[in-house]
Amino acid sequence: MSWVPTGLRGRLVVTFLLVAITASAAVAGLGYQLVRRELLDRVERISTSDVRDTLSRVSLPVGASDVVWPSDSTVTDEDLGDLVNTLNGPDRVVIVAYGGHSRASRGSPFTMDDVPDQLRWQATSRLVSQRLRLKGQPWLLVGTQIHRAQPSGVVRATGLSAYVFVSLSDEEGVLNRLRGSLLQAAGITLAIALTVALLSARQVLLPVRRLGDAARMLGAGELHIRLPVLGKDELAELTAIFNETAEALEEKVSELRTLEAMSRRFVADVSHELRTPLTAMTAVTDMLSEEAEGLPDDAGEAVRIVLREIDRLKLLVENLIEVSRFDSGAAVLRRENVDVGDTLADCLEVRGWSDRVQLTVPIGLVFSLDPRRFDVIVANLVGNALHHGAPPVQVSARVRPSGLQVTVRDHGEGIPERSLPHVFERFYKAGVGRTRSGSGLGLAIAKANAELHRGTIDVKRCEPGTLFTLWIPEP
Repeated sequence: MSWVPTGLRGRLVVTFLLVAITASAAVAGLGYQLVRRELLDRVERISTSDVRDTLSRVSLPVGASDVVWPSDSTVTDEDLGDLVNTLNGPDRVVIVAYGGHSRASRGSPFTMDDVPDQLRWQATSRLVSQRLRLKGQPWLLVGTQIHRAQPSGVVRATGLSAYVFVSLSDEEGVLNRLRGSLLQAAGITLAIALTVALLSARQVLLPVRRLGDAARMLGAGELHIRLPVLGKDELAELTAIFNETAEALEEKVSELRTLEAMSRRFVADVSHELRTPLTAMTAVTDMLSEEAEGLPDDAGEAVRIVLREIDRLKLLVENLIEVSRFDSGAAVLRRENVDVGDTLADCLEVRGWSDRVQLTVPIGLVFSLDPRRFDVIVANLVGNALHHGAPPVQVSARVRPSGLQVTVRDHGEGIPERSLPHVFERFYKAGVGRTRSGSGLGLAIAKANAELHRGTIDVKRCEPGTLFTLWIPEP
């Protein structure tokens, strides 16, 4: 699998390096090809010119009656050897052919078989040259047929063909050294490009990194954070926008905090103010309850409705006061070692639920917790199961290595799946049938008390019913 950089720094460095590599390769390749072509073309021009000049000056002591020769004697190997010696030179190999005879330089590694057929055919009409590799070495092969002018001025072929192999080893060595130098220069260029890329990326990304750090601090609640605006480029403009956004956010959050504080104060004040009339109303509920039995049906039912609504209002006020304590940070945890089984049994007995709930707790189960807040948690969970679920309602407790686990399960229809994420929200009611039952604060208060213990409450559907799981860690 190929490695692809995902960070902005990595992409900048890679892009810079790719541009540097492409530019270096293009310049080095173009320069190498220009030097190579010029060097080889120069050698080819010099070699062909030298062969042409040498042949134009050579005196041919042999010949036949149908060509321009000084004598009519036949061409001998000695004549071919003299012509070879005339054309020979350093780093050269010469082959001269006449008819079926040929003569080569002393120690020549080549024969007429090494001369390409196409070049032989082209050499019959003009001087030609070709670069080729023979015996693992580069050579320039120059071939031509020797012509001489008759006394009448007509140029005719003598029947002699000359092939001169010019070694290109020195030129190849020069090109190899040039290639090595270009590779070294490319390596140095890449090292410099990498250094410049890292420095440039650091310089470019430093403001971005500062913006990222400032954004994280802003997200963590440090709304006073601001950054200095340096320069007039796009990053400076972005920094200025960040500062303006942070300032506006700080103002909005300050306003919201003020409104939230006012709202909490209002809820707390209203709740406390309602306690006084509720206390007076509660004082006469027993008398009203007794009188309701002797009243006509309609009047008696009205009194019973008033009594139920007073109880609901009393519970709502108590819950609102409890919520205001959590919102203001006044809720305090007072842990002590308690018998979990006795605490659960007392919670159920006080509320008259003992005969409606199946309690399963190991004997002698002791754990450190706040008994009053633990009682509130269990009462809300069990009350929810009794009011909105179906029997049997089962409560169990056990100690795990991670802490205390208490489960409350009913066997009713269960909370709808879409409502599970919202059951601990304040004033949330899962269905139409629950709008007139409870205040919608019980589970929210239970969760707040669990979190005060540094614990959690989870909820999930069962078949049938709903399962609440309370977990409280070791202190």
